[in-house]
Amino acid sequence: MSPKGKKTLFRVAIPLAVWLGVWQLASWWVGRDLLLPSPASVAACLVELSQTGEFWLSAVSTLTRVVCGLVGGVVLGTLLAFLTHFSTWADRIFSPAIRVLRATPVVCFILLVYLWVARANIPGLIAGMMVLPVVWGSLTAGLKAVDGQLLELARAYGFSCLKTLRLIYLPSLRPHFTAALLNGFGLAWKSGVAAEVLCPPKFAIGSSIQQARQALETPELFAWTAVIVVLSLVLEGLLGLWLKPRGEGAT
Repeated sequence: MSPKGKKTLFRVAIPLAVWLGVWQLASWWVGRDLLLPSPASVAACLVELSQTGEFWLSAVSTLTRVVCGLVGGVVLGTLLAFLTHFSTWADRIFSPAIRVLRATPVVCFILLVYLWVARANIPGLIAGMMVLPVVWGSLTAGLKAVDGQLLELARAYGFSCLKTLRLIYLPSLRPHFTAALLNGFGLAWKSGVAAEVLCPPKFAIGSSIQQARQALETPELFAWTAVIVVLSLVLEGLLGLWLKPRGEGAT
């Protein structure tokens, strides 16, 4: 292992060991797995769960719903950002609604949508609704920050709309889009799982959390929570690597 890899491993292992130790001490102090299970009991429960097909089906189903919601929110948020930036009337009509969407607690939307949408579709819809304002706000700020002199230059040279978009707008919007996508993914993941807990579909991580809570299976509840955290960190890391400019990997 390279020195850089060892340093990274050291930086991750030490805090992890400290917090696992704190967790173990707190579990000993409480003395009841029903209230606070030990790390060992949660790990054993996680291993047991991972040997079932329902575990993997639930994880894949949740991931699919969240990704579909994320993609839908990103596409719609991007279209609305361009529309409200270039059209005054569109800005007057859509901007207040998007700001209301951003300010409303997610649980309110979950309970409202539950009246109209099938349970299996609620998590993806909620994830998209939470991502849309993030993407819209970030890209709107990016569009306002585009260099006006570059736009004047494009007009002077007679650039087409597509060429102006490709050479000026897209490079300027890249950091804003990257930040929006990373923030939106975390929000989509949390809101999607929350929707699954409140409106449990047949196969979902949120449904399994709800079942574990009702059965007072605290180690299983902690195990599913660990799955959520690990999947979120791994997928967010992979998304960050994918969004990283190609030249940075070589430096």
